[in-house]
Amino acid sequence: MLLAIALVAFVSLGLPDGVLGVAWPSIRRTFGLPPAQLGALLASAMAGYLASSFSSGAVVARLGVGRLLFWSSAVMVVNSLAYALAPTWGIMVAASVLAGLGAGAIDAGINAFAATRFSPRLVSWLHASYGVGAMLGPLLMTAVLTSGLGWRWGYAIIGLVLAAMAASFLSTIRLWDLARPEPGSPDATRVPAARLLETLARPRVWLNVALFFVYTGLEVSAGQWSYSLFTEARGVAPGIAGTWVAVYWAGLTAGRIVSGAIASRVSGDAVLRLGTIGSVCGALLIWWDPGMSSGFLGLALLGFALAPIFPTLIAQTPTRLGPSHATSAIGFQVAAAYLGTAAIPGLTGVLAGHWGLAVIGPCLFGTAALLLLLQEASRQWRPENEEVALATAGVA
Repeated sequence: MLLAIALVAFVSLGLPDGVLGVAWPSIRRTFGLPPAQLGALLASAMAGYLASSFSSGAVVARLGVGRLLFWSSAVMVVNSLAYALAPTWGIMVAASVLAGLGAGAIDAGINAFAATRFSPRLVSWLHASYGVGAMLGPLLMTAVLTSGLGWRWGYAIIGLVLAAMAASFLSTIRLWDLARPEPGSPDATRVPAARLLETLARPRVWLNVALFFVYTGLEVSAGQWSYSLFTEARGVAPGIAGTWVAVYWAGLTAGRIVSGAIASRVSGDAVLRLGTIGSVCGALLIWWDPGMSSGFLGLALLGFALAPIFPTLIAQTPTRLGPSHATSAIGFQVAAAYLGTAAIPGLTGVLAGHWGLAVIGPCLFGTAALLLLLQEASRQWRPENEEVALATAGVA
């Protein structure tokens, strides 16, 4: 029962993330905003997300997992209703902090719960379900906009979905705290963790941090800006553009399912190389766009190629950095990932405001190329490079 609720919760988390890219042009027109203002909305949500995810351990210790999930989902309901009713842009930006607070706590809470109570296969399904929500979000908002109801109705509907999620958490509060770890869950063997400063002193840690920053920036930029590129810069009908944004998020989900199925037969390095090269090809098609369908196919390819990169990088962290550094390093990587979701799409918006929405294509291509370069640099890093760097810094 808890697994089913967790899966539905991650679908619900994906809904608002996937819907913003489709809603943004309408939101801009409502409040008379330049494209760069999307960065303000994303930055506010990111601030809330980082605050709640970093403090979730202390909150769980005080409230328990069940209460954390209920109150966090209630905060997300308030956020969605605030979006639907916001009379000014400032109120909407302030309300986005609530979106981050709620999503960060639910994300961290369920992941912490799953890490000790679900098998790795179930955890993979959990993350794939987020992509289902991110795929359904654009379809929902596209249907609302094409029916003439307006973007506020889309957020009101999402608020109702999140209210149902909050009710499910409320009805199962005690079950979350009483659930026992599943046999074979990954909590049996632990390696003593290195000190925080020791991990920070390793150059390869920072290389991996940069990888996560650029990856999530590319993923979110493609999801948030492609609809504006297609509709406002290339004259694509809103219904068609919204459908292809949904295909992009569907590609992320499908790619993670496929990569999970072949994980035992293909090395992680091969998956990362194929994913990063495929991302460059997809972004190039979006930019070049020799025919209208080429841009659409490029977006679909980009989503499918990006899909396995994040989970594979997480899985390879102990191998790349050493088990003793993995716990701290993953925390840094996830923090960088959330910073990337605001910084890179925000910078893309600034550039679009100065040079027009057509700049989105080359921005996606440049970010994908940087991701490929960082991945190859990390893959080719050798232990002796680390020791030389540490000796030079006087740390080793």
